Amino acid sequence: MLARILLLLASLLPAGTLRAEATPVEKAGFASRLTIYLAKGPADACGPGCDRWIAIEGEIDREAALRIRRFLAAVKDLQHPIYLHSPGGNVEQSYAIGRLLRSRKAIARVGRTIATGCAAGTQVDAACLKLKNARGEVEAELTTARAMCNSACAYVFLGATSREVAPDAAMAVHNSRLVLAFDGRPDPAAVAEYRRRRLMAADRDRAAFIAAMGISRELDSLIRTVKFESLHVLTRTELYGFGIDTRTLAETSWTLEKEARPFVRKIATAKKDNASTFRTMELRLSCESSKGAPLTFAAEVDEAAAGKSTILIAADADKAAGGSPLRTGKYEVWRGNIDADMVKAILTSRSLQVRETTPMADDKTDITRFELGLAGLPSQWARLKASCTSATPGPTSSWPVTPGQAVPWQAAHWPESPWTPAPQPTVSTDRPPAPTP
Repeated sequence: MLARILLLLASLLPAGTLRAEATPVEKAGFASRLTIYLAKGPADACGPGCDRWIAIEGEIDREAALRIRRFLAAVKDLQHPIYLHSPGGNVEQSYAIGRLLRSRKAIARVGRTIATGCAAGTQVDAACLKLKNARGEVEAELTTARAMCNSACAYVFLGATSREVAPDAAMAVHNSRLVLAFDGRPDPAAVAEYRRRRLMAADRDRAAFIAAMGISRELDSLIRTVKFESLHVLTRTELYGFGIDTRTLAETSWTLEKEARPFVRKIATAKKDNASTFRTMELRLSCESSKGAPLTFAAEVDEAAAGKSTILIAADADKAAGGSPLRTGKYEVWRGNIDADMVKAILTSRSLQVRETTPMADDKTDITRFELGLAGLPSQWARLKASCTSATPGPTSSWPVTPGQAVPWQAAHWPESPWTPAPQPTVSTDRPPAPTP
């Protein structure tokens, strides 16, 4: 009898739509259909020697996979990186797109593409979407700041063979919701049984997809624990441990911050060889004065340290700066002025070498070395110098912010610097309960 009821119910119902998406507030600023286009930016916009990329943004709708397939079929250059910015949407479509990216051995990153031909502050109005869907190159800028790939978008991202989440971007996951629609008045018990079976099948499909993409099954275990009404922002340690972004050093591009006292900066997260967690750090280069150009380095304090650390920042063998940072809350900050020759050395170098010497327990010393890329800095430095001439004297941004200060959900998830509050693991939303048949 139950089998007959379910058969009847299936004839009244569509297959059902699995959705993994953010709340209406979180979807603000996104188009209701997934948009894909080829973007062109300035030199090194998407990395050294890269000025063109594929942008995929908006909600993942029911026909998204077909449009993505048709678009990519016409793009012969498989080296164009794909930048994703999406709050989520249809899960089955995200699996299909993810498998398509895997077949192309795609490079995927989380980032926001800002079309320069659109009106200031608008990227999803009718005129801007018409420009993006015109099947031509779109002049644009690229940023990872405040970029997101949440919910179903994460499955698209997992399909790529090369995956990068910048320190100032976010990837969040949660369980899916099954949306059913039907005609008539089917038996509530039969509807509940149908829903239960569909959700069990959805769990199996998700686990199989994650495994097929070579990602740790621990990600699936985590997703099962996060209610649809919440989001869990994956930490850098989780991104690395699950096999999503396996870089031991992740860094942003150089960006210009136009504050009262402008500066350019790069944020990075680094993993020590003997540790399982990551530390966040930041470099800032500020407007030149008669005393030189202020260079600032800040990093989370190594709690295992037994004394003050020493920082050395070198552009080449002859040009270096550094000293002992001062502790400010959970961060240590070093700041000094560098002369014009070192500024020139930095602008003409490919990377900065950073060495951190930290006294540890038992009279041991830990020496950590890493390199931070300088691609894109010369153009940002030129923009900084132009901004410096028109800047109004005023205080620089404070580090850290007042502990525990209240910030809205979006602000809490897009840290403006390492000294802002870190994203909370789970974010509750005020979404009303989903209607049930």
